[in-house]
Amino acid sequence: MSSFWKTLLRHPGAVIGLVIMAVVLFIAICGPFIFPTSPWRMVQRPFLAPMVAPGFPFGTDALGRDVAAGLIHGARVSLLVGLVSTLAALAIGVPLGAIAGYAGGKVDDALMRFTEFFQTVPSFALAIVLVAIMQPSIVSIVAAIAIVSWPPVARLVRGEVLSLRSREYVQAAIVTGHTNGWIIWREILPNTLSPIIVLASLMIATAILLESSLSFLGLGDPNLMSWGYMVGAGRTVIRQAWWITVFPGIAILLTVLALNLIGEGLNDALNPRLAKEGR
Repeated sequence: MSSFWKTLLRHPGAVIGLVIMAVVLFIAICGPFIFPTSPWRMVQRPFLAPMVAPGFPFGTDALGRDVAAGLIHGARVSLLVGLVSTLAALAIGVPLGAIAGYAGGKVDDALMRFTEFFQTVPSFALAIVLVAIMQPSIVSIVAAIAIVSWPPVARLVRGEVLSLRSREYVQAAIVTGHTNGWIIWREILPNTLSPIIVLASLMIATAILLESSLSFLGLGDPNLMSWGYMVGAGRTVIRQAWWITVFPGIAILLTVLALNLIGEGLNDALNPRLAKEGR
């Protein structure tokens, strides 16, 4: 574990990503205590520029709502959607990929054709259709993102399982009479965690972008303030009030960039070959 952290912290990008994510997590957890009032509340005159009035460092939007309060409350929504939808996608993709890789034959073919069916449709278009059908809400957004995100997980896990199922320790477990489920859960999946963790960090970033895009198009939860909604709400007045769009856009950019940098650092730290080369 100490070597993992040493390798990770030697990666400058990963350190920067961890610092940014620490700040975002702090804002998401403690922000509502700093701004306990609703981000939908009108607190000043509309289109108040940043740093003009005390207590409004990021100004106000077209309805006089505090942009800073929206940013802080939106951080919790974006991170929640990213984390929960990624966990849901892993819960679907990991078992399917493990079963396909271990069983092989017709089971593998059937599961991979099922996976390819979801990959033939562009993920963003499918997410739009699913959210529109289920009606926009936090639950439908998480479900839609999870449904469009699990196929890459299944294919990754399948490839890892195919390479591991012929190893000596797996054959020894088969000879000793252990069930297939026990072998997959105890012998194979623990050895596939490294690429899954790296992929999961990147999936969270993609999920945040998908949620922001859906909210930008008006398919976000109408009861929750999100960064994508703020960008979409300010796009029609961007020349008059640039800050309404720019500040949440920067928040999305920094969060997604941080997660990608962390994913790159995790790839170096969890890949023994790369770690041995000193990357």
